Amino acid sequence: MPTVAIKAVGLTKGFGEGEARTVALRDVNLEMYFGEMVYVVGPSGSGKTTLLSVLSGILRPDTGTVLSEGVDLWSLKNDELAAFRLSKIGFVFQDYHLFPRLTTAENVAIPLILKRKNWDESLVEAAKYLDIVGLKGRADLPPVKLSGGEQQRVAIARAIVGQPDILIMDEPTASLDGDTGRSIVSFVKENILNQNRCILIVTHDSRIYEFASRILHMEDGRLTNEEKGKEDED
Repeated sequence: MPTVAIKAVGLTKGFGEGEARTVALRDVNLEMYFGEMVYVVGPSGSGKTTLLSVLSGILRPDTGTVLSEGVDLWSLKNDELAAFRLSKIGFVFQDYHLFPRLTTAENVAIPLILKRKNWDESLVEAAKYLDIVGLKGRADLPPVKLSGGEQQRVAIARAIVGQPDILIMDEPTASLDGDTGRSIVSFVKENILNQNRCILIVTHDSRIYEFASRILHMEDGRLTNEEKGKEDED
């Protein structure tokens, strides 16, 4: 039986007060398992990004619980939550969030520095992860010298350099052309996903649906239905 990576029960989240209040999550329940790549899809404003933020420990829900590897995220103190996220969760932002004045290796090394690892050793480790994502020889370049697809790979290397168990990607193909986007997600599935890691992707991009283990559809703050990925269907 697959091991549960993330379990969410009864999640609700709203923003604003009174007549201006909007509800982003409405009693959301889900489970994700190690060894699978799960997509959350749906129209803009359906609550996908809010759900991603709650599951990753960024945004506190109004009600409900999130168990990540059995740990109740929202029962942790702020410093405990930050430490858990640093060690267990890798996050790839939609706009990469690379620091323009740092080299690619320095960008990738940031999680290791936050763990108080030696600077020179962190850069060596970062270079290894750049090799893993296909950017050998790019360690000393600034992000501006890279293509959009290469910048996305730097962001992925930074997210996995700390060897997190859970990788979360927010619209990973939004700024990429179709071929590059498919190449990135295919690479992640073939080289990053394993039986000890779970990958969660929020996306609008139907061109990458073929790589999903499961696809969760979201609308108006609710998970409305689920479909199996193509490989499982086969």
